Amino acid sequence: MTVIVIGGHSRNVGKTSVAAGLISALREYPWTAIKISSHRHANIIPLPENDSERFYEIYEEKKRDGSSDTSRFLAAGANRSLWVRVEEENSDAGMKQLLPILQSFPFVMIESNRVLSVMRPDLYLMVLRFETKEFKNSARRSLMQADAIIGVNPEDMPPPWEGLSKILSDIPQFITPDPRIIPEGLIDFVKSRLSAEEIS
Repeated sequence: MTVIVIGGHSRNVGKTSVAAGLISALREYPWTAIKISSHRHANIIPLPENDSERFYEIYEEKKRDGSSDTSRFLAAGANRSLWVRVEEENSDAGMKQLLPILQSFPFVMIESNRVLSVMRPDLYLMVLRFETKEFKNSARRSLMQADAIIGVNPEDMPPPWEGLSKILSDIPQFITPDPRIIPEGLIDFVKSRLSAEEIS
């Protein structure tokens, strides 16, 4: 199993765009794309009342021409695309329950920081949008695990977050003006990590 995780420091920083771009550029791999969040989805059927010990819901996307994030993954070339809701109040338990499912696919692209609590992926990429000042405390902890940073930096501005300069300087960075544009060098970096995983 090969797992790439795409995380971010806040909402709406471009995680889905980066994941879709990687899927499109790495079509030789049969990706199962998975988006994990805590909000409800209109297409999810509520869990049965007698299933109170399960802390997640799964919806499999089938539309390649829809506007949802999971449709974008299919349009980019993913073999399968799943949306998973994990209850916020039972996040750790839900992630542990999900782990066997996540491990059942040979190549997985996961959009979520929370999955880091139950697994160490082969590659963790963190999307940082420099004009977004919020940097969640949970994301600060995740940053310590990042193998590389995709910096969305449209105005060539310095990072606005306090106390992170040293950490950021120690992590490879790939800068792009728009998360829909894969930065130069990122695909070669990812492929080198995938090749190393295949060899090992």
